[in-house]
Amino acid sequence: MPHPRISWIGTALVTASVACSWFAFDSVIGRANSGFALFLGASAILLMAWSFVLALRPRFLEALFGGLDRMYRVQRWAGSIAVVAMFFHIRIEPEIKRGILGAGENLAESAEELAGVGEILLYVLIGVTLIRWVPYRLWRLTHKLLGVPYLFACFHFFTAEKPYANGSAWGWWFGVWMMVGTIAWLARVVVLDAALPGRRYRVVRADTTGTVTDLRLAPVDGRPFGQRIGQFAFVKLQLPGRREPHPFTIASHPADSELRFLVKDLGDWSGRLLTVDVAELTGAEVIVEGPYGRFRPHASTGHDLWVAGGVGITPFLAAVAGLPSSAPDIPTLVYCVRTRADAMALPELQAAAAAGLLRLSLHVSDEGTRLDPDRLADIAERPDLRGVHVAVCGPDPLVAAVVQTSRRLRAKAVHTEDFDIRQGFGPHLSKPIDTWVSGRLTARSNRT
Repeated sequence: MPHPRISWIGTALVTASVACSWFAFDSVIGRANSGFALFLGASAILLMAWSFVLALRPRFLEALFGGLDRMYRVQRWAGSIAVVAMFFHIRIEPEIKRGILGAGENLAESAEELAGVGEILLYVLIGVTLIRWVPYRLWRLTHKLLGVPYLFACFHFFTAEKPYANGSAWGWWFGVWMMVGTIAWLARVVVLDAALPGRRYRVVRADTTGTVTDLRLAPVDGRPFGQRIGQFAFVKLQLPGRREPHPFTIASHPADSELRFLVKDLGDWSGRLLTVDVAELTGAEVIVEGPYGRFRPHASTGHDLWVAGGVGITPFLAAVAGLPSSAPDIPTLVYCVRTRADAMALPELQAAAAAGLLRLSLHVSDEGTRLDPDRLADIAERPDLRGVHVAVCGPDPLVAAVVQTSRRLRAKAVHTEDFDIRQGFGPHLSKPIDTWVSGRLTARSNRT
């Protein structure tokens, strides 16, 4: 897991920035709970500002949050809590005495009306995010609109009656945060998504096996990507209807001149990728943003035990490509798949095992060799996992079981990573809905 002395700092900074803001309203005179209501409104703005900052994916903050996956988790929680805080702020209806208006009364009333419109828009946009029915490419467009209710809320907060003046220290504190959130939102939507989206690559090879597309990309400028083993990148395929960014683990070694991605049919975008002809894919331009992530398959000392499930094999493929021909202790790779046909790059792994670069333990559910996590120590040929560095990547149930067992068997360290950008509640229906919408549009086009 991330180093505890570092990874908690990011969450602590978010919490502290909100908690200290309470002192701006603790002495409010007015109706009961008015100070708390104002604090909730301010907290919503601060948390939304943090959400926009973290959406920029700043690399210097990754270590403070324990990786980009955990940074995104904090970002989602910040946005969700901001919506709850906004809801109760409005329901309590703060009324204070001897407050200071931030602007003229007419302007303040207009700002309050805009805030009401922004509240409804915010509920709709957050609902679209949490209920995973809208296809990813459409959800991403709606997600960019979150800055609009944020600006309405900032305008209302700036002009509303408060216990301090906008030119005071507290006024500057909240004013700076409002500007930071606004700039971060514009930087994400205008600069990074439009003007400077990432490095340009071209598809030099595309192979499809079953439900997996193997993409090989070459840089247009010839420069290396500079990733580390285990990192991932956001890929934007420049073909109609497929331009939205998606995160994929890099399956190639940093020394390789090409980038390699294994894309499995797990969602609406990856499903539509399978329908693209290989001839159309080859030569297509791809924008790649990154690298990101702090997943570490290799340990500085101790034995490496790698556990992969399905497409979770990709970071270990990059690690296998760089294994030395002779080493005192070779890693153990446990590869879990549903069927043997699902085992991606199996010939490469078997060749590496035959060359003595690693120990390969393949577990195929349909063949009755499903992995029993309690046998991890036996697979690693050890009495327990003391001194063993465990790296696991795959479906959530597999990751949870391996993490629990590894800790019980006293593993030296356990590394996992989950960069699912869009999480929510209920069934994930974006893929069938996207298929239905695409079918309707195709049928209408054929009729015309």
